[in-house]
This record gives sequence, C-alpha cells and structure tokens, in this order.
Amino acid sequence: MADFPTQPAEVSPEWLTARLRAAGVLDGAAVTAVRWEPIGTGQVGDSARFHLSYDRDEAGPATVAGKFPAADAMSRGTAAAFGLYAKEVGFYRQLAPQLDIRVPRPLVAEIAEDGVDFVLIFEDLGPARGGNQLNSCSLTDAREAMKQAAALHAPSWNNAAITGLDWLKPKEGQTEQVKALYGNAQVIFRERYADILEPEYMAICEELNAGRDAWFGQDRGPKCLIHGDFRLDNMLFDIHGGAEPIAVLDWQTVAVGNALTDIGYFMGTGIGNALRVAHEGELLDLYCTEMAARGVPLSSAAIWDDYVLGGLHGISTAVFSAAYVERTERGDANFLSMARGGCALALEHGSLKKLKG
Repeated sequence: MADFPTQPAEVSPEWLTARLRAAGVLDGAAVTAVRWEPIGTGQVGDSARFHLSYDRDEAGPATVAGKFPAADAMSRGTAAAFGLYAKEVGFYRQLAPQLDIRVPRPLVAEIAEDGVDFVLIFEDLGPARGGNQLNSCSLTDAREAMKQAAALHAPSWNNAAITGLDWLKPKEGQTEQVKALYGNAQVIFRERYADILEPEYMAICEELNAGRDAWFGQDRGPKCLIHGDFRLDNMLFDIHGGAEPIAVLDWQTVAVGNALTDIGYFMGTGIGNALRVAHEGELLDLYCTEMAARGVPLSSAAIWDDYVLGGLHGISTAVFSAAYVERTERGDANFLSMARGGCALALEHGSLKKLKG
C-alpha cells in the first residue's frame, strides 16, 4: 500500500496540510476541509480540482489540482507497463526546472516502487480555457503552442545531462513489445472504425501497420526532450484568467527523440487539417524562429522531412491508444480526429514514402 492517496477521495486535510507546508505554500495554517471535483478528459490518469478550507482566512491556495492513476484497470495497466506514471513524476521532479516551457508548478510528486501508485498535486492554473481536440483552435493558440514546443526542445537539444537520463530510455525490449502489440491494435482499430473513418485514411493506417518495423524504434536526427502527446487536449490557454497565454500538461509520454515528432504530431493530429493547410508554412517558420532565438538555428527546409515523418506519430498513437485504454464516447471521437489529421498530412506530403525511402 502506498503511504499517500492514490485517488481523489483519499486526500485528507491532514495529508494536504503537511504537503503544502513542505512545498512552501502554507506556513502555520492548516487545511480543515477538502472538497473535490473531476476535471479534464484524460484516459490514462484521473485528474481533480480540490477546494480547500483553512483555519484562518487566506492562509493558502483556495484550490489545487491533482492527478492520480486511472480508475480503469486496462488504462492503468497500460500506463504501468510502459512506465507512463513514473515518467510524469520524473518530469516534474527533475526536468521541468531545467526547461523554459510553461507547466503547472508541482507541489507534490510521489510514486510507489511498483510504478503504478502515484500522486501529483499542482498549482491550479484556473480560470483557464482548456484546449479541445475536437474543435481545433485559433491561429493565435496554435502560435502559442509552437512557441512552447521551442521552449521544450531548445534547452534540451543535444543536452546529454537531460537526454542521457536512464529513466528516459525505453525499457529493454519495449520497442519489440510495441511492434508485437501494434498489429493487434490495428485489427481492433479497423473493426471499430472501418465504417466511420474515410477509406483512404484507413488505407494509410493499414500501410503504416505493414511498415511498423521501420516506424517504431527509428533513430532520426538530433535528440532532445519531446512531449510525445503534444495536442490541444493537453494544453490550457489564457491561464490564471488570461494573465499568461498557455501551459502544457500531461507528461506521461515524455521521451528523448526527434523534435519534429512533436511538431508533425501537433500540426497533423493536434489542430485539424483545415488550420494546418491554411497556416502550415507560417507555423513552421515561427517554430524555426523561436528555436533560433534560443540558440538552435533551424530552417523550414532543413526540418521538412522530419516534420513530414513526425505526422505519422499521430496515426500510430491513435491506433495504439484506441486498443489499449478505456473505451469512451469522447475517446472514440478523439482517436478518429487524431487519425484523420495525421492521415491527411501523410497523404498530402507522402509521409509513408519518406518512411520507406
């Protein structure tokens, strides 16, 4: 049994008092009552907002946010098998302070030895506007996301102190495990969505499955820290009531890889095809400008091939996640949205030809 709460209902005033004092956001006051409500739409972890009462006025934060293992057994098992919870806790403990990207300040970050039980307590970034995968976003929001991508990638670019961390390396045999599981995932994806997803897009999914040996475990270009699930559902806009433009959440998939994996994923899977087609060049130029300003000179021409390949990450993530996390109505809509955007990019720019070539 973990010596910390592993679901929102277990968070007590006494436990929270001790942790907020340790985090330096509470002095001699004490939390006297806790009320919580679910927030977010994540399927790999469960999140909640906690409303706090104290034994004196304005003693500490009125609210904090928390994250816990998924209640759904399949989602929790998938997260544990791939070390997703340990990665997120490790990110907030070790990596966030070394980066420029705006993330919620962690107040508590604890994980059990089994890598399953964990708890994260953060500053509450509300009032804020949650990104919505299904609704795309404004060009302004997309620009802010690209700036944040550079704030993640540039400080870690070929930075061995970050990219060389042992816990960021895939577990031995993990790539082969993913390849072995992916074929079944595509079967499930096809059976579930064959009558819904456009045939030309399903054909892309099938072709990527056939080429999974070339796709998974590939080693392309300079290495940096990547988010791995860089899309609108993992972003908050106009945080703290508009005081800041954006924060990026959900770091279970943090990894070392090619920066353009995040960019291709966001542009294809993240924002929808209409916005990408209209502003693709502008957004890529902005990313390069932001990277150059942070000491990593890039050009749109130089990153193009890696960007086009990066779009495939959205397709494989949609297929794999659909099979191995809890099925929900919104999840189905999300995975279809992700697949459509990624496949549209792949069709337009010949991603699979570049993978083979």
